[in-house]
Amino acid sequence: MNRDRSHYRAARTAAVGTLVCVLSACAATSGTSPGPRGEAFSGDQLVQSDINRLETLAMRDNLDSLQRLLEKLYRRNPAQWRKAGFTDLNSALAQGNARILLGEVPLELDGLRDIEVLSVAMDPRYPGDRVAAFVLGMANMIIAAHGGKTRFHVTDSVDATHVFNAARNLEVAAWMLASRRDAEGRPLLLSNQLGEGVANLSFEREFGRMVARLDLVAELQDESMRRIGINYVQGLLFFNFLPVR
Repeated sequence: MNRDRSHYRAARTAAVGTLVCVLSACAATSGTSPGPRGEAFSGDQLVQSDINRLETLAMRDNLDSLQRLLEKLYRRNPAQWRKAGFTDLNSALAQGNARILLGEVPLELDGLRDIEVLSVAMDPRYPGDRVAAFVLGMANMIIAAHGGKTRFHVTDSVDATHVFNAARNLEVAAWMLASRRDAEGRPLLLSNQLGEGVANLSFEREFGRMVARLDLVAELQDESMRRIGINYVQGLLFFNFLPVR
């Protein structure tokens, strides 16, 4: 248990550091920083706790990040969406974005799940649309780590360890994206770009945002479960009265 807590503390420190780097990079490249983005009221918010709201918004933002990654990768690797039979980028994005929100994997990989899809996507021998397999594999993995849900309510239980592991898997996926090569030494997918006066690290920043959100959810979920027991014990110790007005 102490070992798990030390892992979570280390993850929280890393998440804060990543978030600072992300915000600094955004300010340096765009000169502006986006403000907080809430959500319009919906009936299910009546059965959501504070932690449920955070989990729901973090999931929304992570799926948004994956949709941005899909477009960025398709633009840098147009041969991939053509492999899937699309005649234009917009059609490929429309199908890909819909599948991201549903946590679906590519049709040709039906039967595989989360990290299995990611492994196949970055296998040099894979002949299909590598961008779709890579991004949809991450979406499927993140949703699976949250118990297969994208919105959360008081009756739902999210395993902090699974979410923590999902964050580590994203770190591995980012490393694979940057380092995997084919037999001729060419990147399996073009992503970040450095050199010749050009610096494009938008892929790395998007991964950093997702990892930071997942680490925060894992930390808060773990703390929330611990506080339930502490609050109960405190109630017994101090015999708290209930408010009457």
